[in-house]
Amino acid sequence: MSAESPSDQSVPDEVHETLMEATYRALCAEGYANLTMQRIADEAGKSKSLLHYHYGTKHDLLLAFLRHLMERFDAKVDATEGDAPDERLRYLLDKMVPNDGGDGDDDEYDTFGLALMELRTQAPYDEAYREQIAKNERVIRERISAIIRDGIERGVFREVDPDRMTALLFAALDGARLQRVVLSEATDDESAIHPRDVPTEVRTAIDKFVLSDLLTEDR
Repeated sequence: MSAESPSDQSVPDEVHETLMEATYRALCAEGYANLTMQRIADEAGKSKSLLHYHYGTKHDLLLAFLRHLMERFDAKVDATEGDAPDERLRYLLDKMVPNDGGDGDDDEYDTFGLALMELRTQAPYDEAYREQIAKNERVIRERISAIIRDGIERGVFREVDPDRMTALLFAALDGARLQRVVLSEATDDESAIHPRDVPTEVRTAIDKFVLSDLLTEDR
């Protein structure tokens, strides 16, 4: 966010939540390239001037949205405090793959994932986006590492380098999500695993080949 733009911390909580939810829906519907402040305002049932008043520009609103995603992720992980480390780790990793409930969440995962990918491609050219996206990903990795460290200390996980294990888990699932978002609509893909199914297949493989080996023998 630029120094001149208002902080989203000054926005009333109810208004902020409404506008963040509207931004999510608008990104799913329009993608990053076609997103406008008017489209977000329409989704929220608010005036465009209200968005400009609280966030300044679309650029700053999207930065606020990225922070919102990080805060929501943190809250979900915090809610698992007190659970066993292996359960917490599985829960966190599950949040990185689509819900296969057949209730339309899959399509939403793809459209939103594509919008986020478009936004991430701006990071090399936009310092504010780059710093916020890097911070979001760092928070996720730090959370995974902290859970692994806790599991080692409590005798649930065997001795491993938490940061290297985290790098493996994050890279595997992030890469799988990217493959699905980019290639899920391919009609001539004859590989054994269709790109659309890669995230869930990788998640299953992590359970079978990584987490099973991470657990101590008495687990």
